Amino acid sequence: MTITLHCFGESGNAYKAALPLALSGLDWRAEKVDFFNGQHRSPEYAAMNPLGEVPVMVDGDVTISQSGVIQMYITEKTGLYGGATAQEARDVMTWVFFDNHKMSSQCGTLRFLMNFLPEDKRPAEVIGFLSTRLRAAFKVLDSGLEGRDWLVGDGPTHADFSNCGYLFYPEPFGFDRADWPNIDRWLSNIRSLDGWKHPYDLMPGRPADRGL
Repeated sequence: MTITLHCFGESGNAYKAALPLALSGLDWRAEKVDFFNGQHRSPEYAAMNPLGEVPVMVDGDVTISQSGVIQMYITEKTGLYGGATAQEARDVMTWVFFDNHKMSSQCGTLRFLMNFLPEDKRPAEVIGFLSTRLRAAFKVLDSGLEGRDWLVGDGPTHADFSNCGYLFYPEPFGFDRADWPNIDRWLSNIRSLDGWKHPYDLMPGRPADRGL
């Protein structure tokens, strides 16, 4: 049975689920959520995910929201990306939680404020505050990759897929790969994986569709 990922290309959180699905060899398809026109607030969507968030994965009678839980499910089905040992599995989850709290939460909000709001409605103080917090997160990530090809173990894991979730997007939000040599090298490692695709190529929906 084909797995359906309800997602849209502009969502880094959705990319964190779509990328390991694409790399895993599982049979899956992307179903666009018309997020900017409020589809995620519809009764039909609420029946899948009362939180009204993206992504949602449906595999037969299994419905899962939250990218980190979808990643866990991919590991359950394939044995991939969860860490080779119990300690690695814990290390993977440490980085996933770091991303959810320190990386994606800042990246997603800052990218939205700086690109998808009208210029006269962009809150300068909030942008400045989030930029400072995000730079601190980049320092942690860059340090964690010192001398390493991957965040955990000898190959890609959900630690990598979580923390790269927003870093391939072209819209400016204070991230310049040239400023972070370890992150830059690591992103090249991820991009070299067989089956890798840019989020706008992997999932339907991009700013140009909305005239941006």
